[in-house]
Amino acid sequence: MKKNEMQQDINHWKMGVIYFNRKDSRVLVPKRVPTMGWTLNFANPRVYLIIVAIASVIIGYNYLM
Repeated sequence: MKKNEMQQDINHWKMGVIYFNRKDSRVLVPKRVPTMGWTLNFANPRVYLIIVAIASVIIGYNYLM
């Protein structure tokens, strides 16, 4: 199955908005309606590193201010 076909499969969307597909190696995935932007593939472990990095920057910035 192609990546774009996997992305359209409703079984890979939790609550209709969270994309979770272990077979898809992409971190950023177009939303089911591509004009709505992109979302994260929460089955990819790199997503959690990105979230921690962004949270660290925000917390660090607020701590220094």
